[in-house]
Amino acid sequence: MRYAFLSCLLSLQVFAAIPVIEKTDIFVGGEGGSALYRIPGIVVTTKGTVLAYCEARRKAGSDWGEIEIHLRRSTDGGQTWAAPQHIAHSGERIEGNPHKHDEEGAKEQTVNNPVAIVDRDGKTIHFLYCINYARCFYMRSTDDGLSFSKPVEITSAFEAFRPKCPWNVLATGPGHGIQIKSGRLVVPVWLAYGKKPGDHAPSMAGTIYSDDGGTTWKAGDIPLPNEGELKNPNETSVAELSDGRVMLNSRSVSKASRRLVTTSADGATGWSTPIFDDALWEPICMGGIVAHPKKPGMLIFSNPHSLELNAEGKPLPGARGKRRNLSIKISYDDGKTWPMNRTLEDGPSAYSDLAVLPSGFILCFYERDKRLTVACFPPAWVTGNPREAP
Repeated sequence: MRYAFLSCLLSLQVFAAIPVIEKTDIFVGGEGGSALYRIPGIVVTTKGTVLAYCEARRKAGSDWGEIEIHLRRSTDGGQTWAAPQHIAHSGERIEGNPHKHDEEGAKEQTVNNPVAIVDRDGKTIHFLYCINYARCFYMRSTDDGLSFSKPVEITSAFEAFRPKCPWNVLATGPGHGIQIKSGRLVVPVWLAYGKKPGDHAPSMAGTIYSDDGGTTWKAGDIPLPNEGELKNPNETSVAELSDGRVMLNSRSVSKASRRLVTTSADGATGWSTPIFDDALWEPICMGGIVAHPKKPGMLIFSNPHSLELNAEGKPLPGARGKRRNLSIKISYDDGKTWPMNRTLEDGPSAYSDLAVLPSGFILCFYERDKRLTVACFPPAWVTGNPREAP
């Protein structure tokens, strides 16, 4: 009896020691002059400042329309947030919505797919975005995200893709890019080549990169073509593995209903044959991935862990799962296995991105209903092991 009591007490102490999760809504649809906020991206600067950015869809929730890029900063690990900044596009307006053939559509400017990269130089934040899914721009911040330089167009970098993909739609990310050990900046991109202007399918995915600190950009190979079982790869996340290889983790519309994964030694060429990761379910939704900077081999992944099932409870090949049950997974072996999985948001939830604070705590910036929410938690919250250090 005494042993049972002590065992129960110990269990309660262990349970109490597991940290709880904190959630903060930082963009809410209907507030700030925008009908909806979508497409989250998040990074932590070398100074520990959190930059969370997104598309501010001013009039409606569509991918097309009058859309701006808004950013919020936190200097205390996500506890408090500065007011939103409208950070792009500061150049001449580039108008025209190909899906809306009226005067209003002709005057709309769609600024889309923001991607940030934190440079190890300790002062530079690289930032890319697109306009009307047709042109790509680059700018940078040297004051920890308080302000950004005049944007420079880098659409010419995408021309090298044309022999393999006659694109009429281009997009970066979304989410964040990375700087790898060599200093190279790597940004996932996807390209679409439909017959109608602005169509987002069929599509392929690859990377663009810069070896001179963002001054010039080049196209890499296309490791994820629209071929065979690899149907319409598009929105792709990127991480550097412990051995220096670069991993792409991509959304696609496949019978496998699983995430597509490929790796490269340099983030641009020599990509491995893409495989479907059986542990990572694919409800046809953007997902986030990040390498934990203090734990070599540890990857964190986020997306709606959801599949469409038949009456017998078996997955329907190629079916679109519901965008709900956003979950966090952890791998300790560079993504070979994913032994840890925990639901972050069991209700409606969709796109997400990840970052890691200097403390080792994890940030997940994600869509739920009409809100964009930042969740903060240590790895122990996912694993259930209170002894797991951040």
